[in-house]
Amino acid sequence: MSATSWLLFCSLALLTAFSPGPAVLLAVSNTAAHGARRALLGSVGNALGVFLVSATAMLGLGALLQTSAWLFGALKLAGAAYLIWLGLRQWRARDDLFARAPAQAGAPRRMFLQGLLVATTNPKSILFFTALLPQFMRADAALLPQFFALTLTFAACTVLSHLCYVVLAGALRGWFAQPRRARWFNRALGTGYAAMGLSLLRLRPAAV
Repeated sequence: MSATSWLLFCSLALLTAFSPGPAVLLAVSNTAAHGARRALLGSVGNALGVFLVSATAMLGLGALLQTSAWLFGALKLAGAAYLIWLGLRQWRARDDLFARAPAQAGAPRRMFLQGLLVATTNPKSILFFTALLPQFMRADAALLPQFFALTLTFAACTVLSHLCYVVLAGALRGWFAQPRRARWFNRALGTGYAAMGLSLLRLRPAAV
């Protein structure tokens, strides 16, 4: 893989990572509820999920999803259900969500697992990597080093984007501490989660 190809992939990875999605919403909501440090644990879990998803695509399971309606539907329903559940929980969050101290936050393990689940239950991600990775890999070179280079680059871009969102959410945390603002913010995040979950239900294998 040439330096030009890597830079092009890096640009695409940054654009994708900074686009608002379920993982970004999770980073923002966790920052609001638990503080920036614990929110980044979710981002690390999401980065691991990105690695697992890309490995799945490399193993050919992405192509299997495109041909197996049952497998695709099962993963799609699991991902949609999880995002909708997160949305309902966020919608019903207490008004003082932003006022809670990080010491009262959920367990670090829970933050990590949330990020991991958001990444691994999204069939769109698997199809995305199935379509994307082959475009930047040379068939006449060793595949494993190329796979690690591309996947670790994408995971790093994901963590970088979440770090930016976490810093921004942390800076605005005090402004949203007002109960009315917190309530509407929680509902906006909850609606975003639910909307992304519902969008998965409309996803078809041929969409990517």
